[in-house]
Amino acid sequence: MFKKDDWTLGILIGLLLPLVFYGLTILALSLWGRTQGLLYPPNPQVPGLVGIAANLIAFRYYMVKLKYDRAGRGIILITFLYFLSIFIFM
Repeated sequence: MFKKDDWTLGILIGLLLPLVFYGLTILALSLWGRTQGLLYPPNPQVPGLVGIAANLIAFRYYMVKLKYDRAGRGIILITFLYFLSIFIFM
């Protein structure tokens, strides 16, 4: 399913993976008692940066290990746009 060299697969992975890791980071922080609620963590950049890190790991896997150039480009395109949105809106 995820072994396809396609732009849309890379974009889909690039969009979903940070959201999953963002949610997991918020959940972990709330379980450890470091947040008051799920919406307002003390440092809002941390979950976003964890999502970017997850995308970069997926990018490396698709580019180096599998040699899927188009899927890797889709992941890095979304990562770049995500990175810009963090700087613009925070």
